Amino acid sequence: MAINRLNDEQVSDAVVMKALEDNLAIIRFGLDRKVVYVNDNFAKVMGYTSEEMLGMDHKQFCTQNFVESSGYERFWLQLMKGNSFEDKVERKTASGKRIWLQATYMPVFGDGGRVLGIAKVASNITERLETIATVMTELQQMSDGLNIRAEAGIQRSQTLLESIEHIAEVSGENIDTLSSLQRQAESIRGIVQTIQEIASQTNLLALNAAIEAARAGEHGRGFDIVAKEVRKLASRVSDSIVEVRQNIVGITKEVENITNGTNRARNTVTQSQEQIRLAIDEFADISAASGELDAQAKEFSKLI
Repeated sequence: MAINRLNDEQVSDAVVMKALEDNLAIIRFGLDRKVVYVNDNFAKVMGYTSEEMLGMDHKQFCTQNFVESSGYERFWLQLMKGNSFEDKVERKTASGKRIWLQATYMPVFGDGGRVLGIAKVASNITERLETIATVMTELQQMSDGLNIRAEAGIQRSQTLLESIEHIAEVSGENIDTLSSLQRQAESIRGIVQTIQEIASQTNLLALNAAIEAARAGEHGRGFDIVAKEVRKLASRVSDSIVEVRQNIVGITKEVENITNGTNRARNTVTQSQEQIRLAIDEFADISAASGELDAQAKEFSKLI
């Protein structure tokens, strides 16, 4: 029982009130909205002494915009009806400096339930809000910077993609041209083969003509001369055909090599296109994320 009495004595109303007075900024207004009580903590926050604040009107601590607004009268009307109010409020000190208070306004009731005055407990949150506002500004600047870089990255990637797509288009045209050259080379090879066969047949006919001319004796001498010339011509044609065929084979191989190289380049271009498209998507995601960050920062700024 002695212990219980000791605990009761330690948490008496007087002790609690002293703790509140020592740690909180407290002020009380009468029904005429003038200060009837203020502790040193509150007076210090506002830049006054306790004696200076006694009798001052509530309007003297408020910004002009708030006092002249319709919300000011509604604010006091609700308090007089017995409704409490808790929120951050902007006020001005004795020097005119703007500060932010986390304030709780509490109607003080008499025995009959009638409002006798308004008590207010507050804490100075100006420094905290300024710190948060600074962080919000930095976040918004960071978001803006990210967005600008993302947009620049998208623009550069789009330009690069257009260039590569142009290269891909030209590469495709080159491949079509090379394919056409291959078909023409095959066609020439067929023509050469036909000429070779004609030359062989001509050579054979010239040989037969020479044999017949020999059988004809003196009468076939002129014909023999013509047959020999035809054989020489057929031989020259045959040699030229061999040379042309070799050239055609070389050209065909070169065309194939160029075609293979062009196809490899085209594959590389296609891969580059995909990579650039992925980069554009990633830049777009960064831009969207920075926009979301900016929106959240602004929303959070409104909440504080």
